[in-house]
Amino acid sequence: MARPVMSVTSIVLDAPDSGELGAFYQRLLGWQVRTQEPGWMTLSAPEGGAGLAFQEESRYVRPVWPAGPGDQQMMTHLDIEVEDLQEAGAHAIASGATIAEYQPQENVRVYLDPAGHPFCLWVAE
Repeated sequence: MARPVMSVTSIVLDAPDSGELGAFYQRLLGWQVRTQEPGWMTLSAPEGGAGLAFQEESRYVRPVWPAGPGDQQMMTHLDIEVEDLQEAGAHAIASGATIAEYQPQENVRVYLDPAGHPFCLWVAE
């Protein structure tokens, strides 16, 4: 049996407020809004490929980074390659992110978006 044609169109992040989280990533990445309606927002990647989507979840539980026993663990995170870690980090904070207390590597910085999802800014060596 042949495999059916499939394409990943979006990475979906749950949030207590889909519009707020979508607006944060729009500021951070500069991507265009593709759709926006109550409880749902999508952004298009300018180079094509998978975009980001934000779904409102009334029972959303903010993840803890790094998670300890009994903590809500992150289910996914975004890795965002940047040219200048310090400049990109300042932009992330100005866009509404907070820097995580725990930093695992020298060439990676972990930030938290307004809903608490960790995301990594990193520089290729």
